[in-house]
Amino acid sequence: MSAERNIRTNFGFYPPQGGEGWGASLEGLERSLRQAFPEHTVTYRKSGIHRMTVLDFEVELAPDVWIDGTAALSEGDYSYITLTDVTAGEAAVFAQWLRDSFVPSPHLVRFASSLAMANGEQLPWPLPAGGGLEKIEAELHRHLQSVDAS
Repeated sequence: MSAERNIRTNFGFYPPQGGEGWGASLEGLERSLRQAFPEHTVTYRKSGIHRMTVLDFEVELAPDVWIDGTAALSEGDYSYITLTDVTAGEAAVFAQWLRDSFVPSPHLVRFASSLAMANGEQLPWPLPAGGGLEKIEAELHRHLQSVDAS
């Protein structure tokens, strides 16, 4: 495999469409983030767009590697966790934690990127339900390559 470009974009993670969501609350996500990532900041705020409470967070994935995100975990289909300005490798670390430690089943995570959405891709891809970090990162890179014409 050729060397991957280190593209920075936003990644969103979503439960399956038409389902019950992940059955999680913002408070549960906050507790899980605090346990998994000792270096963190979390705050609640009202979304100006949907008038709902969201959780903003910043966590340290590795020494001096911080990511920012926002989560809305309302009932049904309108649930998401977004990461802002991350590489596929950074997003993969978070995605593996999300899949293996937070959602109730590993096949319940879909993802999309702002790069793909800007290029017309509207449907989230399924996150691999099995495999380790390398498999997840490879799938995130494959997603970006499918829309990156440069």
